[in-house]
Amino acid sequence: MIWVWATLIAAVAQTGRNAAQAGLTASAGTVGATAVRFLFGLPFAALSLIALAPFVAVPGLGGDTVAYAALGAAAQIGATAFMLLTMRGQGFGVATALMKTEPVTLAIIGAVVLAEPLGPARLGAIALATLGVVLASGARWSRAGLRGIATGVTAGALFGLSSIGFRGALLSLPEGGFFIRALTVLVLTLALQSAAMLIWMGLRDRRGLCAILRMWRQSLTAGALGAFASLFWFIGFALTPAANVRTLALIEVVLAQLVSGRLFRQSTTALQLCGMGLIVLGVGWLLAVTV
Repeated sequence: MIWVWATLIAAVAQTGRNAAQAGLTASAGTVGATAVRFLFGLPFAALSLIALAPFVAVPGLGGDTVAYAALGAAAQIGATAFMLLTMRGQGFGVATALMKTEPVTLAIIGAVVLAEPLGPARLGAIALATLGVVLASGARWSRAGLRGIATGVTAGALFGLSSIGFRGALLSLPEGGFFIRALTVLVLTLALQSAAMLIWMGLRDRRGLCAILRMWRQSLTAGALGAFASLFWFIGFALTPAANVRTLALIEVVLAQLVSGRLFRQSTTALQLCGMGLIVLGVGWLLAVTV
């Protein structure tokens, strides 16, 4: 059950991070806003690992761990950039629905790359919850351009690939409990991503780099929330297949709809209610066959 609570905490923190990160896009550009979660998240993760090291043995890093982490790091950078492009070019509903197709690709990639058992029950639960997201998003597909659909689906697929990379890195560590393994892989991943983004921005986007440094308060907020969310995602990945974690995370779509209706008096259509029902059924089905 630990992975369930870790996933729910990560989903809440990620919502706050996305809001802070999206606010930087206009000033820092897509690349700058993408870099914030890595550059400003690394100090928080590294300091946490340093503080914990005297009390818990930090796992050693092997070649497989670094390779899997590098795969996850690269895929996540690309996924974040495509996510921001989709949000900028499409309505929020369309962007959400497209990116939340991730659990389906995750389950398939996990079965192929990590030999994780899929089974008809798990795949059915994942597909049902994903269909619910498409309906609950309230997306107006008639307004969705081909380019926006392509970037959204690409973002979802890359997020799925990144989760596989992170789970592979966690499973390849030779020793340690789930928390210290999650924190170790998080620091390694953020270090790789920060180095890549610094090199790229130093050569190609110095204006964006200066912008995120100038907006350091907002950047720190996004970085702290990002590191916190990622730590709990990694805890979930260390304890159960990544597809389970990302499918449970779809429940945030239901919570977002409920909050928007209660606080902002936004109406919910019958189709959206049907979609939220399918999400709840899919997540419940998943928990029934995995917990």
